[in-house]
Amino acid sequence: MKVDLSYAVEFCKEILEIPSPAGYTELVMDRIAKELDSLGIKYFYSKKGCVIVRLEGENTTYTRLLSAHVDTLGAVVKKVKSNGRLELMNIGGYAWGSVEGENVTIHTLDGREYEGTVLPNKASVHVYGDIPREMARTAENMEVRLDEEVYSEQDTRALGICQGDFVSYYTKTKVTESGYIKSRYLDDKLCVAQVFAYLKYLKDNNKKPNNNLYIYFSNFEEVGHGVSEIPNDVDEFVALDIGLVAEDAHGDEKKVSIAARDNKTVYDLKIRKKLQETAEANGINYTVGVYNRYGSDATASILQGADLRYACIGPNVDATHHYERTHLDGVIETIKLLIAYL
Repeated sequence: MKVDLSYAVEFCKEILEIPSPAGYTELVMDRIAKELDSLGIKYFYSKKGCVIVRLEGENTTYTRLLSAHVDTLGAVVKKVKSNGRLELMNIGGYAWGSVEGENVTIHTLDGREYEGTVLPNKASVHVYGDIPREMARTAENMEVRLDEEVYSEQDTRALGICQGDFVSYYTKTKVTESGYIKSRYLDDKLCVAQVFAYLKYLKDNNKKPNNNLYIYFSNFEEVGHGVSEIPNDVDEFVALDIGLVAEDAHGDEKKVSIAARDNKTVYDLKIRKKLQETAEANGINYTVGVYNRYGSDATASILQGADLRYACIGPNVDATHHYERTHLDGVIETIKLLIAYL
């Protein structure tokens, strides 16, 4: 099977540059809709703003649902401080040390944008000695230094910045000559791009999915409620989300992950077995993931009471919820599994 890797990578790079912390996803959803238009694929929106595609399959007696989420980690302004700097509250689960020194954009309610940097509130060792080295990296100890002339709460509020404004982090996306792609928020925009590579494969080869297929581009996964309503005819849910590379996770950046368990539930054994058999029959390199702290749109739906079979696959990613990295080989293997299984 021929995979259009360059299409997936370029589309991934493009949508990574569109800020989309959970709750602030309209711009990236507009880009998703535009790409679907270019492929001639019809879609509709859920009430929560999720973009949904429905494709008729060769076999219409069984229906699958595939999801990938466009929302990312980020923050909102919790407080405008007396010195004009900002205290943040995180969106999604990340360690504050992972964003120390990062440049950010503050998105005001009236559409203005301002730049800043996340720093400890005692950052300079020249001033504070060992305190910057030893202080805990918590939300209360971090602040945004705005790149504006602000010295008081009133100065900052005069810019139109107030609590509740969304804050997005720079992604620092790069594809290396050795085939690695590194960026913030490969989770889960890389998976969104892989879904489009699958759709492009169908179009280029004039094919249908094996079964009826819904595709959900969800927008609240990082906060736990991405796919909250599932059509009654869905029999099986495959979440496309990242696998994990770490000493305990057994991932490999050059392979696709098939999840067996996360910290919320085990995944459906029958579907996982089919996925592994499909990978082996098609020479697709894969790992099996057992994750300590992880959840997907599929498990969130199960915990909300959905009655269906469910699975999770995706490219294995190193340093998840930090400065993430995977390899283009793993991207290819994931797209190949999508094509072979769906």
